[in-house]
Parts: sequence; structure tokens; C-alpha cells
Amino acid sequence: MRIEEDIKLDFKDVLIRPKRSTLASRREVDLKRQFVFRWSPQIFDGVPIIAANMDGVGTMAMAQTFAGTGQGMTVAMHKHYSLDRILDLYKKGGGKDVWFSIGVTEADEEKLAAFVGKYGKAPDRLCIDVANGYSEPFVDFVKKMRDRLPETVIMAGNVVTGEMVEQLVLNGADVVKVGIGPGSVCTTRKMTGVGYPQLSAVIECADAAHGLKGLVCSDGGCTVPGDLAKAFGGGADFVMLGGMLAGHDQCEADVVQEADGKKYVTFYGMSSTTAMEKHAGGVAEYRASEGKTVRVPYRGDVAPTIQDILGGLRSACTYVGAVRLKELSKRTTFIRVTQQLNTVFGSG
Repeated sequence: MRIEEDIKLDFKDVLIRPKRSTLASRREVDLKRQFVFRWSPQIFDGVPIIAANMDGVGTMAMAQTFAGTGQGMTVAMHKHYSLDRILDLYKKGGGKDVWFSIGVTEADEEKLAAFVGKYGKAPDRLCIDVANGYSEPFVDFVKKMRDRLPETVIMAGNVVTGEMVEQLVLNGADVVKVGIGPGSVCTTRKMTGVGYPQLSAVIECADAAHGLKGLVCSDGGCTVPGDLAKAFGGGADFVMLGGMLAGHDQCEADVVQEADGKKYVTFYGMSSTTAMEKHAGGVAEYRASEGKTVRVPYRGDVAPTIQDILGGLRSACTYVGAVRLKELSKRTTFIRVTQQLNTVFGSG
């Protein structure tokens, strides 16, 4: 057993210090990024915000709306759509705005192979998603996918430490997803005691990835637009959103009107009992639920929420003089606003 006493920070623990700026208006800020990847020859050109690969967020309807904004935002499509529906989306041209999501099971691998066989080529973007990205079989799977799909942009995770980011990048990941337990409907930290404060995870993982020409995606923990600014300010190349996009028409979830007259939508983590009963027939006897199911207020169309997110991000850039999103991390100075208690370990 060992104890690390370095300070580790979440988004709530800091604010961004304002600086002099030459910007006269938020409209002068360019939120688009252009990325050249370590492995894939493709180029990303757009706003690097991704809707999470969750039932109630990473939907085809969300992808259609994101595409309609013209901003270049993308959706990590949840993996529970049928192959026929996915093929239909790609054949109609919707595949350029989504990440094809899989796990590491044999069924996931077979579904991807069937897609490639019927579509005639691999998806442009692949999200390989597991809760625990620290296992050797996961690294081997990423390498296998890289060998099979040399043209595809591969995003893989989740991890929270620099050495694991380096291993995934060296084994074929273009983008590494960073985050264990910060999501609003994730209970991993409570159930396992495992996790890492999200802002520190982003800062440390970005530092590790960028030296190897890899990229990182901050996944989880954003509850307000200012959290995205902090994630990008800390070095994230992409930010993935779940709860902030939940409760909208594009979530393909049932809207229920309660006795109080208010409308709600059910939102749940993908390791929750709800998700496992829906997609796996229940919680396996060897595991426990690591997600929760909540009701979120119904919020109508997602367009106003997107506007709030992008507007908040532009505003943050004007406060520090970042003309482009790319410059935000170079202009960011974080101020700690919380005190962390010193814990004394010893006999009592």
C-alpha cells in the first residue's frame, strides 16, 4: 500500500483566471479544431464535442441534429442498434458524423466484421469502450483493431493515468478516452473506491498523449458549459458529454408526465441495473451494478442546449483572449477555489 499526497483536482475545484483580450465579441472566437491523427490518415475538422455512447444520448436522432448544426460535432453512437439500422444510417450518408461504438466481446467483434462485409469498408471512426481500460486483453484488442482497420480513427478507453494513455497510443489508439467514475449516472467510485479527479486526469493524460502525437477525450464530469472550458483549458482535445445532453427529444426515450404536471425522461448509466436488464437479461452473478437510474426533466429540442454550450465556451475564450479553441489551453491559468483536507493516517 502507498499513498500519493499530490493535490488532485475536479472541475469544481478551480476557476479560470481572466486575462486581457483583444476580442471585441464572442462571434470572433473559432471553436473548430483540425486534428491530424497518430495512426489514421484521416483529418478531423470541426468542434471537438462528442455525444456519449449511451442509450439516451448517443442516438441516431442526436447525430442528425449535430450534423444539421454545421459545427462538425460528432456522436458516439450507442452499440445496441441493430446492424440493419446502422447500415441504413451509413448508406444514407450519416456515418461521417458518428463513431461506431463497440465493446471487446466476441459479439461486438462479429458485429463490426459483419458491418464491414455488408457496407464494403470500415467505419471512418471507431469507439472501443470499456469501463476499465487497464486490462492487457483490452490493449491487445485495440492493437488488433488497429492492424485490421489501418484507415479508421480509433478512440479507446477509459483510463485516467499517463502511463496507460501511452500504452494505448503506442498500440494503435488515435484518441484515448479519459475518465473513471465522474459521470452523473456512474457509481464506480462508490461501488469500487476506484477513480481519479477528472481535471487532474485530463491534465496528466493530455501531457502523456501529446508527446506521442496522441489525443485525449475528457469523458464525464461536465455539468455546465464552464466545465467544458476547464476540460479544454486543461489540455483535452475532445470532450464527451452524457448528462448535459440527456432529457431532449433526440434522446429517443419515453417522456412521462408525472402527477405534478412536469415531464421527465429516464436516464441511466450503461453499467446500471436498468441497462443490463435491457441489453443483457440482467446483472450477471459475478458483478454488481456500477451505474444508477434517474429521472431528468424533459427539455425539448436539444438545439438551445447546444447553443448554451457553444456560447459558454466562446465566452470563456473571450475572457482569456483565446481567438481559437486551440489557444485556450495556452491561455488558461487555473485558480484553486476549494481547500483539500489533510488526512492523517495512523493508529488512533
